[in-house]
This record gives sequence, C-alpha cells and structure tokens, in this order.
Amino acid sequence: MNDQQLLRYSRHILLDQIGIEGQEKINFAHALVIGAGGLGSPAAFYLASAGVGKITLVDDDAVDLTNLQRQILHTTERVGQPKVSSAKQTLQQINPEIQVIALQERVDAERLTELLQDVTIVLDCCDNFTTRHAINAACVNQAVPLISGAAISFDGQISVFDARDANSPCYACLFPPTDKFEETMCSSMGVFAPLVGIIGSMQAAEALKVIMGIGQSLSGRLLLLDAQHMEWTTIKVARNPACPVCGQKHAA
Repeated sequence: MNDQQLLRYSRHILLDQIGIEGQEKINFAHALVIGAGGLGSPAAFYLASAGVGKITLVDDDAVDLTNLQRQILHTTERVGQPKVSSAKQTLQQINPEIQVIALQERVDAERLTELLQDVTIVLDCCDNFTTRHAINAACVNQAVPLISGAAISFDGQISVFDARDANSPCYACLFPPTDKFEETMCSSMGVFAPLVGIIGSMQAAEALKVIMGIGQSLSGRLLLLDAQHMEWTTIKVARNPACPVCGQKHAA
C-alpha cells in the first residue's frame, strides 16, 4: 500500500485483528453485489469505503422517487437513471481507488456462473426468491461465500452461507426451493427506512470478516430483527443432508 492508502485505511490498520495484512486482503477482494436498492446501497457503501478493490453491481432497475426514502446510493437528480450507474458514481466519489463495474441486467443461472468466476464474495441484496435461489445455487456450485439479507416492513434477516465449509447450510437448506413463499414487495408492503441500513451494513460487516478470515461469521445462524421493538432473535440453522442444492455436492 502507498502512503495515501495507509492513511485512508489507518483506522482499520490500527485494529489488531485487521492490520496491514487484513486490509490488503480487502484491497485485493472482488465483491459481487446483486441489487443496488435498499440493502445494496449501505452494503456497497461500506465495502467501497473499506477498500474492497473490485465491486460488481448488478441491477436492472432505474432510480425512482419512491426509492430515495431508503436507497442512499441515489440522489434526486438521478431519478430515471439506471441504479447501477447512479451507484457507481456515488461509490467512486467515496473511493476513487477502487474499480466499480455496473451491470444493468437481471441475472439468471447461466449468467451467474460467468459472473462468479473471479469473485471473492457475493452479497444477495435482491428482493425475490427466484433470484435468491439462483444466486445460492451458483455460490454452492462454485464454493463462493454468500451473504444474504432481506428486509420488509419492520422485519429484517441476515445470514451467511459458506459453501467452502462442508458443515455450513446453504440458503436452500433454510428455504427449500420446492416450498411456496408469498412474495412481499416494498412497493406494496412498505419498509422502514433505517431497517435496510441496519441489515445492509451488517451484510458488509459479515462480508469483510469473511474476506479477512477473522471473527465468527453468521454461518449456521439466522438473525431476525424486529425493528419496531428493536429485538433480535437468533435461529440456529443446520445443513440438510437431503438438500437438493448442496446435499449431493457435499456427499460427493
């Protein structure tokens, strides 16, 4: 690292658990953030400020006035612009040293396989089960850690699914793809603005910890937040040997 980088990241470097070695791991990491909305905004914000060297943002939507109540990457002047373009502009203003790749598209299984080729970590910040399951399957197949977050109304959740660990459950162990879940969207249910900030920031924190290999991740644990009463609930999640996504892979 040069003198400017040592100064920029000095408050990380001062932490014994991180130091120069940990910061360099962050600087060389590549994070794939799927969704540049409520969760993706704070998650990408902190990844960029922490110095993640390469961030790929994927979102097919445009900035809408209704987004601005919670999606802090975007501004009023950018209403109508692609979210990924708006997000890239903000992130490069925060940290011009990092590389930000903006992809305005909706990913499917085939595209995810391509995108995960050189990725260190994936953050699922999307808002639908179909995409979540596609992301999970791709991460399991390519053994890439996945940080999953969700938020609606006053309720949030976050967990880590680390396919590098044979004992770690995957998203499908917790939410089987054969089960029917009712899709709830912010556009119809509403969402408490700071809630996405809390969950998205925690996604960034878990991602950085996994990148550096420090602390204990949320692998095997699902955290649930009731923001109306500010109460956290922890649920232990075990790997399902019969899981249609990760069961056969670990058995092999």
